[in-house]
Amino acid sequence: MQAYRFALDPTASQERSIRSHAGAARFAYNWALARVKAVMDQRAAECSYGLAEEQLTPPQGWSLPALRKAWNVEKNVVAPWWPQVSKEAFNTGIDGLARGLKNWSDSRNGKRAGRKVGFPRFKTRHRTNPSIRFTTGAIRVEPDRTHVTLPRLGRLKVHESARKLARRLEAGTARIMSATVRREGGRWFVSFTVEVERSVPTAAEHPESVSGVDVGIKHLAVLSTGELIPNPKHLDTAQARLRALGRALSRRQGPDRRTGQRPSKRWQRASGRLSRAHARVANLRRDGLHKLTTKLAREHGTIVVEDLNVAGMLRNKRLARHVADAGFGELRRQLAYKTTWSGGRLHVADRWYPSSKTCSACGAVKTKLSLRERTYHCTICGLVLDRDMNAARNLATLVARPEPAGSGPAAGRGAIQETPLAGREAVKRQPGSARVGQSGTALPQGRAAA
Repeated sequence: MQAYRFALDPTASQERSIRSHAGAARFAYNWALARVKAVMDQRAAECSYGLAEEQLTPPQGWSLPALRKAWNVEKNVVAPWWPQVSKEAFNTGIDGLARGLKNWSDSRNGKRAGRKVGFPRFKTRHRTNPSIRFTTGAIRVEPDRTHVTLPRLGRLKVHESARKLARRLEAGTARIMSATVRREGGRWFVSFTVEVERSVPTAAEHPESVSGVDVGIKHLAVLSTGELIPNPKHLDTAQARLRALGRALSRRQGPDRRTGQRPSKRWQRASGRLSRAHARVANLRRDGLHKLTTKLAREHGTIVVEDLNVAGMLRNKRLARHVADAGFGELRRQLAYKTTWSGGRLHVADRWYPSSKTCSACGAVKTKLSLRERTYHCTICGLVLDRDMNAARNLATLVARPEPAGSGPAAGRGAIQETPLAGREAVKRQPGSARVGQSGTALPQGRAAA
């Protein structure tokens, strides 16, 4: 599954139609949420009266089929205008609520990892990005490759050529599963979710090359090969303009939810300029990360990164903005699937592996190493090396010379994790049998395949 995203240039009438579809999706979402809350509150009140379970109001199902069935029963009463828009608009809102309720329930029951998920809230057109998702109907890229066709919206012009997707569609190696129209940063975008047929890659350009990647703030990435990738710091560069636009916005007459005051035209224009400036920063960051990860996946057969606690790093008030601007999590996410595309491997070192405290020459581990110490000094062998470069070399050593947990440079809680290699079939191992490496030789217990 792969996504293709293109900017749209809709006409005024087409934009009004898109907004009406997005409004219908928001209406269906709020209606379903109100129904679920009403049933939950009614059942809670009846339980407080001491009624038995069989006497309570029947519960409202949270799944997509259950909510859709309830909507189809009531839509002629609550939304007599429903034939004016596509049915996919209402399905978009109901599907979003079903996902939100499931995430909330799984988070409460401990089935969902990460921070707690709150109960879904009602959406307003001022605080929600309009979005509509199409899964059925006429969804295609026109032969001129500059227009796309969507159900009920018709023929829409794309801002750039859609030739990359059109080539795959014409060759029969791709099939469009859905299309999502969404507004971000003052522009409309369409994202196609495509089922792509890819040939199993054999290897990257240099399959024997192993590169440890240590991410940071001063340098976005330090490679074990000695290459330093500078951090562009797009947010810091645009900070002066963002502050000026923010001050200009604060001087305008904005909305007031308490009094019902609507924003002025100048406030809306100033808000649009600020949102476009933020969107530009996000686009520059995304473009730089894509170029970096593509380069790494093509040039190296094996890449080793750290499992960083990015959420914990964002709690540091002094470094939070710089960490968020670097995009550590996005860099690792892109490497995960791009190494699969290129036939390489991505290894993730354990979060507790002391890559910065370990000497890359002799393997000695320091007990303490403050963040302000940017040069690593080994008291055993006398190595003097940049801190980040030392960490990158240790990461590469994990794959070049794998060591069992508790000895050598790989000491720590869980030395390494490996993403599956593209094209490798999963084979179930019987209890007590030895694992078999890629070359066919049996591996000792407790040792990972390099």
